[in-house]
Amino acid sequence: MATVSDALGALGVNEWVLRGEPTNAEEFASMFRKVTGSTDDGTAIESDNSADWGVTWDEVNVKMQDLTAAAPLKALRAERDRLIAATDWWASSDLTMTDAQTAYRQALRDITDSATSLDDVTWPTAP
Repeated sequence: MATVSDALGALGVNEWVLRGEPTNAEEFASMFRKVTGSTDDGTAIESDNSADWGVTWDEVNVKMQDLTAAAPLKALRAERDRLIAATDWWASSDLTMTDAQTAYRQALRDITDSATSLDDVTWPTAP
C-alpha cells in the first residue's frame, strides 16, 4: 500500500515535513508542513498555511490510491525485467540466439498483455 510520502514524491512535491501518516484531511492539515525556506543557521522554515503547500489531501489521497492500484503490475514488470536481464547474455555480439531463446524473450516482453500481477501470471518456460 502506498504511503503519503510515496504520493507526495509522485506528485513532485519538494521540501516538506510529515509528522505521522495521515488518513484524512484533518490529520493531513495537522501533520504536513511545507518547507518554505531556512533560517541563517539552516533551520527549516515550515509553513502550516495550506495556501503555501501546493497540494491538497484529496490530491494526495487519489495519488496513493493510484500508486496502490499500480503496485501489482509494477511488481510483475520488475520480475519480468529480472528474467529478461538473466538472458541478456544470449544476445551477445559473439552469439546467435536460437529461435526458442528469441521466442522466450519475446514472451517475457509480452507478459503484461495477458497478466496484471504476479498472482495471475503464467511464465513462459525458458529453453
